[in-house]
Amino acid sequence: MWQMLLSKKRYYSDDEIKEDENQEYYRSSFHKDYDRIIFSNSFRRLSKKTQVHPLSKNDHVHNRLTHSLEVASVGRSLGLRVGEFLSKKYPHEINPYDVAYIIQTACLAHDIGNPPFGHAGEEVIKEWFETNRNEDFLKELSQNEIEDFIYIDGNAQSFRVVTQIENNLFGGGMNLTFATLGALVKYPHPSSNCKNIGKSKFNYFQSEAKFFKLLFDELGLSKADGAFKRHPLSYLMEAADDICYGLLDLQDALELKIITLMDVKNIFTLICGEEEVAKVYANECIEDTKKVSKLVAISIHNLAVHTMEIFEENFDDIVSDNQPKDLIDLFTKKEFQTAIKEAKNLGSQKIFNEKRKIELELGAYNIIETLLENLMHASYELYKKEDESKLSFRNKRALELMGENRPHKMQSLYGMYQRVVDYIVGMTDNHAKYVANQLNGMGI
Repeated sequence: MWQMLLSKKRYYSDDEIKEDENQEYYRSSFHKDYDRIIFSNSFRRLSKKTQVHPLSKNDHVHNRLTHSLEVASVGRSLGLRVGEFLSKKYPHEINPYDVAYIIQTACLAHDIGNPPFGHAGEEVIKEWFETNRNEDFLKELSQNEIEDFIYIDGNAQSFRVVTQIENNLFGGGMNLTFATLGALVKYPHPSSNCKNIGKSKFNYFQSEAKFFKLLFDELGLSKADGAFKRHPLSYLMEAADDICYGLLDLQDALELKIITLMDVKNIFTLICGEEEVAKVYANECIEDTKKVSKLVAISIHNLAVHTMEIFEENFDDIVSDNQPKDLIDLFTKKEFQTAIKEAKNLGSQKIFNEKRKIELELGAYNIIETLLENLMHASYELYKKEDESKLSFRNKRALELMGENRPHKMQSLYGMYQRVVDYIVGMTDNHAKYVANQLNGMGI
């Protein structure tokens, strides 16, 4: 089983799937995956993409890049511990360092497909397609195709970036190993499932459906009913993300003076213990932001240790057909679950409704709406015109603005629209603002 789950195969085309043959002892296949993410343009651009607070002028606030690096650090620790656990169960199949690299790399890539302006950007795209779904330019899409856009999810776009877009366009993307790709997938179903489960979370578009099936067949994660199981290591990637973002959002909010030290005291008490929190809070030699940083570090450690314990205790269920939802749901230390819920509630009440954040998200709405309005209609005219030279001047110039990302006549309408979304989602916050200003004539 684990020989399949830790597959070193790479996809280049339907006719070319091959496994690394020449591996140096100091640089394994999974190490190469890590390097391919780190050195990619799409990963680098995360430094200018919103985590929670758009266009923040405070250099200490997290962006998507710093968040991803921190998640990867936690993921590596989880991977090494679980790798040791697995190597004892399967001594001839598992190298703990391979497991650590797989999870670390999946963590690095987990947000690589997120749009500018964070989840607000994602919501704008969904709403725009939902609002326009009955317009002529969208009516020619199939039900499954339109749902890819209406429910658009950063998880599916991340999978598309690493398997299709980055480095080798429609030639396997980054050509990552199957093991790393499997560990990246949290929601192994298409957008068509979103109506059934009532949540807009999925991991592959119709354009990637064929490859996704091939991948999960190769990993041994296909069920008899045609559905797919999660890769066991994806649970650890997800847990690393959950542990980090809840706590680090609090750290940023305190840095921006949106919340106070007293707002987070009970959360840290539940995770770190009353004595530890009292000692840190009583230290008058350090400022509040450093007190929170110290408690965040202790909290991450405590949550990570418990996560490893939970993975090991529930291992048989995790590798079965009847898999649990996630590891945090299985926590036996209920005070940890309570703390995570309190952190989310504090985020909803104070952080996500902070006035400046709301103002900037409304600005982001206008920016992304401008990009979609111009580029989608230009693509539709390109699709309809038999002669590309007959395009209106405005639409022709709008498409030229996209450079090598622009759609082409030989693509389907769905494929053209995907290229527009690829282009917009790949933008940084600043570049999205710049291009929208150009399209509105404000850049002159």
